[in-house]
Amino acid sequence: MSHGIPETDGTHETNEITLARLPSGVALTTTTHTYRGAEEGPTLYVQAAQHGREINGTETLRRFHERLPLESLSGTVVAVPVANPLTFDRVSYTTPEQLDSVNANMNRIWPGDAGGSLHQRMAARLWEEISQADAVIDLHTGSPDMLPHTVYQEGDTRSRRLAEAFGIDLLLSEEADDDASDEWHRRGFAGKLRVAAANEGIPSITPELAHNKQIVEDVVDEGVDGLLDVCRYLGMLPGEIPERDLTVARNHLGQVTATTAGLFRPKPSLEVGQEITAGTPIGTVYDPTTYEPLHEAVADRNGILYALTQEATVVGGDQLASVALIREE
Repeated sequence: MSHGIPETDGTHETNEITLARLPSGVALTTTTHTYRGAEEGPTLYVQAAQHGREINGTETLRRFHERLPLESLSGTVVAVPVANPLTFDRVSYTTPEQLDSVNANMNRIWPGDAGGSLHQRMAARLWEEISQADAVIDLHTGSPDMLPHTVYQEGDTRSRRLAEAFGIDLLLSEEADDDASDEWHRRGFAGKLRVAAANEGIPSITPELAHNKQIVEDVVDEGVDGLLDVCRYLGMLPGEIPERDLTVARNHLGQVTATTAGLFRPKPSLEVGQEITAGTPIGTVYDPTTYEPLHEAVADRNGILYALTQEATVVGGDQLASVALIREE
């Protein structure tokens, strides 16, 4: 199904595409939005809600739709506001085991496989659109306790320029492939959309707009501004990108984790976004029945604190905080 809405000097078209089929035979579909300018230019692909609880990306695309000046657009924007309808309906990060017991997390199997598991088939269908793009933006949102940031592949200059244009205050470069840590490989990060696209020579970024399950106005505004500025950077819209004071850091999966189960009380004076040093107290895990302190969590590096959990009930191995290494440039 498709229908077009003509604009003054550009067009907007929606298409319902089939991502896969469920066991009952019901088609699993989603909607793509294609914006074509009157002039030739690059193709930008943007998607949201690959993880269904991360809905600020979806709202960002709705407002981008309202603000995109088609009469000034050169090239094409392809937007997919709900990349994974299954996780969206579950308000979840993963798909039920009954539907994909092999690849529960869609963002670990790109570029997909048309003959593979459910998520692999869904990714392969979207990859048909992605592979035609000149730049890719995969909108995500982290926890409510995370500083908005944009991730790109370390050493990929074109992806870094895309991240700078998007303009979130914190840019995180992530090492990949042979340069990455064992943990990066163990967690299957080679199958992230951003990594798969970059490996195909397509500049790609992952903005983490922060917060999930509820629309946060300033986060969405930042996301829309970022998309419009990327269009300006790519020459798809007129205008200059504003000067910004961006912090660049390396994301070496620098997490402070709980060594045991209990209740976690973060240090009240800490706030995400501040610079901390190795040894800075992060908080205390204590036994809720005896009140005994069980783990005094501290940072293991100097850097910027970009995530600090406020969820008190933890088990051993749970992430308490994330610290990125600031790059000196």
